[in-house]
Amino acid sequence: MALENTHFGYEGIREIMGDGPKSIFFLGIGGVSMNSLAQVCLMRGHSVAGYDRTESALTRRLEGEGVKVYYTAAAENAAGCDLVVYTVAIPRDDPVYVWAGESGIPRISRADFLGYIMKRYGVRIGISGMHGKSTTTAIVAEIFAAAGREPTVFGGAKMAATGETNVIGREDYFIFEACEYMDSFLDFYPTVSVVLNLEMDHVDYFKDMDQIKRSFAGFIRRGETAVVNGDCEDALEAARMSGKPFVTFGRRGDADYTASNVTPFPGGSEFDVLRRGKKLFRARINVPGDHIVTDAVAAAAVSVESGVSPEAAAAGLASYKGIKRRMERVGDTESGAAVFDDYAHHPTEVAATLRTASEFGFDRLVVVFQPHTFSRTFELFDGFADALAKTGADEVILAPIYPARETNVFGVTSDQLADAVAERGTRARCLSSFGEIADEIKKNYGRGDCVLTVGAGDIEKLAPMLVSE
Repeated sequence: MALENTHFGYEGIREIMGDGPKSIFFLGIGGVSMNSLAQVCLMRGHSVAGYDRTESALTRRLEGEGVKVYYTAAAENAAGCDLVVYTVAIPRDDPVYVWAGESGIPRISRADFLGYIMKRYGVRIGISGMHGKSTTTAIVAEIFAAAGREPTVFGGAKMAATGETNVIGREDYFIFEACEYMDSFLDFYPTVSVVLNLEMDHVDYFKDMDQIKRSFAGFIRRGETAVVNGDCEDALEAARMSGKPFVTFGRRGDADYTASNVTPFPGGSEFDVLRRGKKLFRARINVPGDHIVTDAVAAAAVSVESGVSPEAAAAGLASYKGIKRRMERVGDTESGAAVFDDYAHHPTEVAATLRTASEFGFDRLVVVFQPHTFSRTFELFDGFADALAKTGADEVILAPIYPARETNVFGVTSDQLADAVAERGTRARCLSSFGEIADEIKKNYGRGDCVLTVGAGDIEKLAPMLVSE
């Protein structure tokens, strides 16, 4: 189990921070959100240092700005700091985390500190849901940029438009991905809460859908208004439980914002965006997939509700170019097979991704899937088997399960999942390493084939192994 979030709240952290600059040590400073928090603190005049176990482009950029980054865990690294900000993914016995607790140095979780940081911004749009958060956050950011609002953005994946995951802009608009894991989003302060969908996930924390609905109702309650998926009954129930006013988006005609006259084309879709049955604008988005249309309608809804003109919304949708690891075309193998990479790690996401890829018109769709965490694989096992077997793949190759923070107390394996996919009628097998998978792909698949690597672990390492220089 991950470390717990703190809940000092804005007032509590403001008291810790005081009036002058502080020396802040970030544990997990190479993480996407932590890295941006460090940048914001630097801009506000604080002294920043941190630890991460792996050097990366993000840590090197901070080092270029004068931040001392350590790659060895040791308590003395944080000597003299006023507070420690940590990601809940660090181990409980991390030397700095333990030292700070023993020394009376305040320890603040990433989510709690992010909530404190965002309060300075005027309009704060928090985008939540089990699927589509990173995509929708990036689309909203593109729309606000097209409207000239220069928003600050804390997303979850690198945006093609900027080459960055996060953007430090003005303090008028703060657009952020609101993660539900460990109820992190209950430490945030949205003015507008967006709920894309609710579904069973993070089964190492959430025990049932009732707990999930209570959590999302709490997130909505922290804002002033909400934009909610009208096609998702659980999301609607959470919105009603919150007691807050909300508008809806969806594909059904009874939602406040809908898409009609959807016309797919190779690489994207065109569609009309309607508000309460009246056409606002004709939209074009240059990213494929029916689920992308739904995310685009959500982005249009929250943008227009926040005062962006329909014309700017249309321009932002048209200029959106996608995000990293969302049906990303990586290249071709030496023998001519097209290689795509995607972050999908839940059955619903996997099914949507495979359906989209199956419409590209290749002769064969070969899916390489790395399950993420033992608990998710075990609890959603049949859903994964159905998604892999029944949504367009011609062949499936399983990589070993990525454990993340877990040990395999469930006894679940990728071999078992491969057997379940095969029993459902799609050829499937499990191979033991990325090297073995790469050799298999290069030997047996070529021109006319599509190879799709899928998962949230370290499977992103595989696609570069496949493509030719």
